Amino acid sequence: MPKRTLLAFAALLATPLPAFAHFNPAEHGSLLAGLSHPLTGLDHIVVMLLVGVWAATFRGAGRLVIPAAFLVMMLAGFALAMAGVSLPFVEPTILASVVAIGLLVALAVRVPSLAAVAIVGIFAVFHGHAHGSELGAAGALSFACGFAAATAALHGAGLWLGSQAVRHARPIAIRAVGWAGAATGLLLFAA
Repeated sequence: MPKRTLLAFAALLATPLPAFAHFNPAEHGSLLAGLSHPLTGLDHIVVMLLVGVWAATFRGAGRLVIPAAFLVMMLAGFALAMAGVSLPFVEPTILASVVAIGLLVALAVRVPSLAAVAIVGIFAVFHGHAHGSELGAAGALSFACGFAAATAALHGAGLWLGSQAVRHARPIAIRAVGWAGAATGLLLFAA
């Protein structure tokens, strides 16, 4: 069963999905707008799931520290955007994060947990900055709480999927998810 679940997940990552508009904070509130924000961009969904899957391949505290680092650094990127600090190449870096983390998973690259924290942390700053630059009329704190919760849920889903594959000794399933994620990133670059 876990192999089928992971393969279905890999197929989902490789499937083009329609674009969804972000919720209007005036109509739905800032928290819901923030909660829905990461869920309306395939690039955000895929990388957040991949971070969880990759974290599942680590032992000990790394399994939780890696996704936590993404969350913290994403909020730091959001704070930079709120402070008016501009970052170059935000969207290309976000797409590069999908490809890079997908390849790290697909190729079963082994790095120390601290290196993984640095890799996801750098990419997370750009994801957070993008969220901040798309704040619109939403209240910053509620919006940030919403997208942080959605991100944590996506990380948790990826961590659960990856843990199932690790527990059932299905490294091929983890690699398939990585390849699907990297392919999705490349398709988004081409779009």
